[in-house]
Amino acid sequence: MTSRAAPLHPQARTGAAAAALCYFLWGLVPLYWKRLAAVDPLELIAHRHVWSLVLLLGLIAAQGGFADVLGALGTPRSIARNFVSALLLTGNWLVYVWGVNTGHVIETSLGYFLVPLVNVAAGRFVLHEHLRRLQWLAIALAASGVALMIGQLGRPPWIALVLAGTWGAYSLMRKQSPLGAITGLTVETLLLAPFALAFLGWQHHLAHGVLGRMDGVTQLLVVCAGPITAIPLLLFAFAARRIRLSTLGLLQYIAPSVQLALGIWVYHEEFSRARAASFAFIWAALALYTVDNLFSSRRRLTGPAVPSPE
Repeated sequence: MTSRAAPLHPQARTGAAAAALCYFLWGLVPLYWKRLAAVDPLELIAHRHVWSLVLLLGLIAAQGGFADVLGALGTPRSIARNFVSALLLTGNWLVYVWGVNTGHVIETSLGYFLVPLVNVAAGRFVLHEHLRRLQWLAIALAASGVALMIGQLGRPPWIALVLAGTWGAYSLMRKQSPLGAITGLTVETLLLAPFALAFLGWQHHLAHGVLGRMDGVTQLLVVCAGPITAIPLLLFAFAARRIRLSTLGLLQYIAPSVQLALGIWVYHEEFSRARAASFAFIWAALALYTVDNLFSSRRRLTGPAVPSPE
């Protein structure tokens, strides 16, 4: 008797749709930051912290989650961990905005193509996880692609490497955190909000600030940094509870693919044959990583149950 694949559960369908929309919106974010290219990147990130916090506090209030936020601020160790993760996230945002607004959209997309492979490497060298052969080969191919790009550019693609490194380190810290996505981001923005407000106050004092000094559309877009940050995150949190991690892993390539398309066809950045060859190595690495993940997930689902070591 042959077995058939079970039909996709309605929750899985809505979860996959939410994840796809989340990553598609993240892919379109360069359009938003490009519209604000006249604003200093540091000021943009400060506004992003402040307006994200306003929206997130509203969401936390609606969920009755202030106890979790206060609990995360209850010990110096917890505060320190969340402060470090907040700095990593802020660094990632800042380099991304600067990269987009200085004509490096393609290189920023490379950074997020590299993230899954950085996560695999972090699992091996930080968490001491065992890597399978295809995972090692994927890392080697990605390293070859980066080396080829260094030869082509005459320098490391530092924007891509910093984006991949900061996001990989941030993901590692979030993986080890007991906080949910919304609570964690609220705590992180709350810890850095005093610095963001102080910077914005200083900018206003120097008559360099956006609010009250630039056109109305620009001011509105700056205030929209809150929804721009929170809406994809809410979609991600909704999806993560409904679909498998392997499915999320596949869908995550939507974001850098959209960014790459914007860089080539909207902003007309150079995409030479040598650069395409570098990307080809990295895409091959991602293909191996994806195939390995799919086979590994299938073995876990169909193989015999393994007793827990506990």
